[in-house]
Amino acid sequence: MENGSRKWCFQGNQELDQKSDVTIRTVLDMLLKNLNKDDSRPVIPLGHGDPSRFPCFRTAAAAVNAISDALRSAEYNSYAPTIGVLPARRAVADYLSRDLPYKLSPDDVNLTLGCTQAIEISLSALARPGTNILLPRPGFPYYEARAALSRLEVRHFDLLPEKGWEVDFDGVEALADENTVAMVIINPGNPCGNVYSYEHLKKVAETARKLGILVIADEVYDHLSFGSTKYVPMGVFGSIVPVLTLGSISKRWVVPGWRLGWLAISDPNGILKESGVVKSITTLLNVSSDPPTFIQGAVPQIIENTKEDFFNNIIGILRETADICYDRIKEIPCLSCPSKPEGSMFVVVKLNLSMLEGIADDVDFCVKLAREESVMVLPGVAVGMKNWLRITFAVEPSSLEDGLKRVKAFCRRYAKNE
Repeated sequence: MENGSRKWCFQGNQELDQKSDVTIRTVLDMLLKNLNKDDSRPVIPLGHGDPSRFPCFRTAAAAVNAISDALRSAEYNSYAPTIGVLPARRAVADYLSRDLPYKLSPDDVNLTLGCTQAIEISLSALARPGTNILLPRPGFPYYEARAALSRLEVRHFDLLPEKGWEVDFDGVEALADENTVAMVIINPGNPCGNVYSYEHLKKVAETARKLGILVIADEVYDHLSFGSTKYVPMGVFGSIVPVLTLGSISKRWVVPGWRLGWLAISDPNGILKESGVVKSITTLLNVSSDPPTFIQGAVPQIIENTKEDFFNNIIGILRETADICYDRIKEIPCLSCPSKPEGSMFVVVKLNLSMLEGIADDVDFCVKLAREESVMVLPGVAVGMKNWLRITFAVEPSSLEDGLKRVKAFCRRYAKNE
């Protein structure tokens, strides 16, 4: 590139482009471009977990009223403290403490721009030259992208499909060394739809303590459990191992666009403060963006005024759609589901390519499915599982039935003639 006298001195960051190649948004954007604009049928979005577009998943009236009240009060038009306004932090601390054997204080809670910023802050706070972090496979790819941008080496431990996607503890111990800083647990699970038992989470805590690492507990789907296993927050084991708990109102209240999350420090022994991690978190928040102040102002009312009936209704719909998803997948020969989902909004499904003709891999499957049936499903490669699929069941039941019917027709079209 010449400017007349010399070459221009700037260019795009190609390393940054490479780090974001396999993110959910990147893959979904690619699938969107492959939709057939001449197909008059509605697009069925089974690729990402945003049920807010469906009327049956509309957020609680109490949440809407809280936002309206916060705006009308004119008390939240100013800049907020970088860690969040005190009433909101107190409300989140009280909300999380309901399920803990100790009480969090407002100082243990930092408000973030959605749970994604909580991920960014927690990984950046731990990144030092030569350090590594243990991430689950399958998992949520934003962790890989953020770790790469922070130059934090990623090592993957497996979740075991034959054991309900439990952690492979032998694998964790084999991966860890003196430079390992943390392991990530997503519970309820994205993308697997699993919910970890109290006993399994205690073993996570004991293993992390043995290795001298902390646990980052991604609980953005907290309380969205509808199977036989009760949801237990990782912070219950904060006296065994320090825990950074990441969450938001996005999923439980079905408002992902409101971008209100938190990073809570579940560490009654004060290990994270002593090690400087807490100070690093505060420093990073001082040089990053904040969630909208009026939404922070609404948080106490959102938490206090939302009735159990709302949550029970959401859980009831998710239980219904999880059943539909699991049952319909069993009717499609080339797909298999290792276990019935018990939480979150997703299930991962194995794709048997040997039963299909003209399908190269999971990405090819999803591209052709989008083009031919206007159904969007996430290829497993995006979550670390090549030739698997991640399907969300957090859609209106009739739309889910329609979408899976189209998937079945698509698979029949490409089925090998034996």
